[in-house]
Amino acid sequence: MKVEQKDRELIQAARETIDRNFDLVNERHTVGAAVRCKNGNIYTGVNLYSIHGSCAEFIAIGAAITAGEREFETIVAARTSSEGGVLLPPCGNCREMLVRYAPDIEVLMESDNGAEKFSIQELIPRH
Repeated sequence: MKVEQKDRELIQAARETIDRNFDLVNERHTVGAAVRCKNGNIYTGVNLYSIHGSCAEFIAIGAAITAGEREFETIVAARTSSEGGVLLPPCGNCREMLVRYAPDIEVLMESDNGAEKFSIQELIPRH
């Protein structure tokens, strides 16, 4: 799917979030995520390191839900832009969470052509 200006703004929000919170010294925060709701509101999050860990996508979706949001449009996760700003695909755990909480969400991630948008349904294995 085509990446639009609002998608580039969402990518920038994820990059700014991790740039503000990056902590490689203590190995705490290395990924930032941003989710845009269908009403245009954007929520962000960073990953949390612990024995169980929490991906940045979980934190961003959790922040949106805490604020009362229930309809999600697009999500993106990024490493710090000082490392090139790589867009990351969601892990299997995040994919499962997104299917449950946002079955129609689109995911921005890197492809051979740069940033590209995929339906979460395209990213789930089928039997």
